[in-house]
Amino acid sequence: MSATDLPTDAQPLSERDLAIIEFEATWFTLDEDRHQAIRARFGCSVEDYNLELNRVIDHPAALLADPLVVRRLRRHRERRRRALIDGAAAGEQA
Repeated sequence: MSATDLPTDAQPLSERDLAIIEFEATWFTLDEDRHQAIRARFGCSVEDYNLELNRVIDHPAALLADPLVVRRLRRHRERRRRALIDGAAAGEQA
């Protein structure tokens, strides 16, 4: 995917959006707790960060920034959603 593949009305990622993608690519190499790093770097709660992260990885330009990280994050999100749905379905059968 290249910049010319983006829809004409798509906005580019902001510096904060790019910083979030970069953080997700490297946070596990840090010598600090992920939640503390999120609060310190982005000045928001972990819940707000996760909402923002989901918005960022759905942005059309996110794949241009770091396709491997964005695809990995999307896969993990989908696995979590499936696990929630499967768990809820299993609870209904009990």
